[in-house]
Amino acid sequence: MGFAEFHGNAETVTRIREMLARDRFPHALILSGPRGAGKFTLAQMIAKAMNCLENAPSPPLLGGAPSGGLPDFCGRCSNCTRIAEADPLEQRCAEAIEARENLRETDKRETRIFVQTHPDVLIIPPDPPQMMIKVDQVRHVIGGIYYRPTDARQKVYIFTDSAFMKEAANSLLKILEEPPEYATLILLTENPGELLATIRSRSIVLQIAPLPAAEIERDLAARRPDLAPPTRALVARLAAGAVGRARSFDLAAYTAARQDALTVLNATLNSDDHSALFRTTETYRAGAEGKEKTEALISAVYGLLEDVLFVLSGAPQQVRNVDIRPQLEAMAKHVDFEWISRAAQRLGEVESGMRRNLLRSLSLDAFAVALER
Repeated sequence: MGFAEFHGNAETVTRIREMLARDRFPHALILSGPRGAGKFTLAQMIAKAMNCLENAPSPPLLGGAPSGGLPDFCGRCSNCTRIAEADPLEQRCAEAIEARENLRETDKRETRIFVQTHPDVLIIPPDPPQMMIKVDQVRHVIGGIYYRPTDARQKVYIFTDSAFMKEAANSLLKILEEPPEYATLILLTENPGELLATIRSRSIVLQIAPLPAAEIERDLAARRPDLAPPTRALVARLAAGAVGRARSFDLAAYTAARQDALTVLNATLNSDDHSALFRTTETYRAGAEGKEKTEALISAVYGLLEDVLFVLSGAPQQVRNVDIRPQLEAMAKHVDFEWISRAAQRLGEVESGMRRNLLRSLSLDAFAVALER
């Protein structure tokens, strides 16, 4: 138990532990990396290390590298175990959302989503249905951050997404301008550029780099021996360097979303017959299930566009969807860089339309028709 359990990015982990050892940890830390790279896991480890009651000795890091006696956490004390109750973040968020749904309608509108299993560690996820950090969530943080911790040495606030509403981002600056010495804010993001420049300038930014596909494949061989070697190789590439994503990758669900994505993209290259397109898009309906299905489709389309771009750029070895490379190469013969750029722009408009609750099937149809060759 401890930082040794974190897979990869040893330099980043060591830098974090060195800052903890010198008692010079920043009041605001931005952890940047792809989805599933372990940003939340590392943030939780930091919270545990700051507040561990046993000051655990440091075991060697993964790969046998010496730890140098740097700070660690035991995973057994009351602070570690209570903080760890929030480790299954999706489950805790689902419980919080369900609890809000059971409130009276008037209370529901005024209640924001938080996850807190320790009195001094607060997790702030994006609030549904817009899935953004809202000003009321930041105001809640402001209302409590200036009270000293009760059961821990350091208060820790973890923002799990960088999608802040404008007023929420501006409110966060008030904390960063005059942070209390006993509080640390950790912001998780896939792209630091989504955060205000004034927030980034008041924070330390650390990158969790993607891992090589071969390293992820070795991890899968140990953790998911049920996967056949070709499947492990495919999942390792599709995970885009994120070991956490690879461990829980649902290949069947991804393949279904990718097939629909291929149908949509192929419709842009064949304007004579849209029947397959309409049969596919009419299944993308309103509701939470439809939203999740549409998000998976959009993600698959982005991935296919990226792979086609690799083919056009003369770098087919970078293709992630290696099992359908012939199809991608055939598509690349009919498009150019300008078309891919327009497709990415149009796809962003579909995402924006989802936030405004536009009809998903029509948005996807319009996306395909607008890109017809």
